[in-house]
Amino acid sequence: MEATKISLDDYVLTGGGFNGESYSSKLDPEVMLKLYLPGRESQSVQELTKARKVYALGIPTPEPGDYVVTEDGRYGILFRRILDKKSYSRATADEPGKVAQFATEFAGMCLNLHAVHVNAAEFESVKDVYFHLLAENPFFTNSEKDKLCRFIADAPDSDTAIHGDLQFSNAIISGNERYFIDLGDFCYGYSLFDVGMVYLCCVLSEESFIMDTFHMSKALAVRFWEHFAPAYFGTDRQLRDIEEEILPYAGLKNLLIERDLRSIKPELRVALNPILK
Repeated sequence: MEATKISLDDYVLTGGGFNGESYSSKLDPEVMLKLYLPGRESQSVQELTKARKVYALGIPTPEPGDYVVTEDGRYGILFRRILDKKSYSRATADEPGKVAQFATEFAGMCLNLHAVHVNAAEFESVKDVYFHLLAENPFFTNSEKDKLCRFIADAPDSDTAIHGDLQFSNAIISGNERYFIDLGDFCYGYSLFDVGMVYLCCVLSEESFIMDTFHMSKALAVRFWEHFAPAYFGTDRQLRDIEEEILPYAGLKNLLIERDLRSIKPELRVALNPILK
């Protein structure tokens, strides 16, 4: 894929993360740039290819644009910028009295996403994603890897969409519109592999992480989950039964976290006890 050269003089830095930085265009308020860290050209190509396929599925997400490269050799993707947006985590933090409304809305978005059937030839299976992550993970013993592999293999199969990083900061509100963002890990498979991230972020994570990442207390994040769970799973199920089922899937998200941090998060490893015991 050929990249168009751009100048960062035309952009303003607005944020950063594990994989790179985000910028707003000075020339067009509806254009944003996702710029990858040096040496991640292949990752940027893969994400743009995937972003275009996801957008074509009709999943509400910002429209991907051109593939670009800066003067210093960093690669990135232009997207149509969603103006006056706010993530569900930020909206909840700003208006905690609306936690039930926001959690229910987010659950509805997730249900719609997980009802989208995809062409398995176009995307990777969530099981294959986890098998690859597990194979590359240096922090589990061979015996632990065998148990985790069996759990993953025995999970139900599905050809429906998986966001891949289903945090409530990765869905945004703009007026009457709702969008998913950061679908770089999009794949297909059993929905609990996705919903596990919601439980991990809201309930299993430490207070300091929740405050730094989602700008709210852990108590408020737990309330978000307590409203999300019945809206997603149905009001006929007990919360403790939902949490018992979701716990190991939340624990598997360690494979994504440890991939990015290159270190162990012991407080999250506890969620894998049902598999590793």
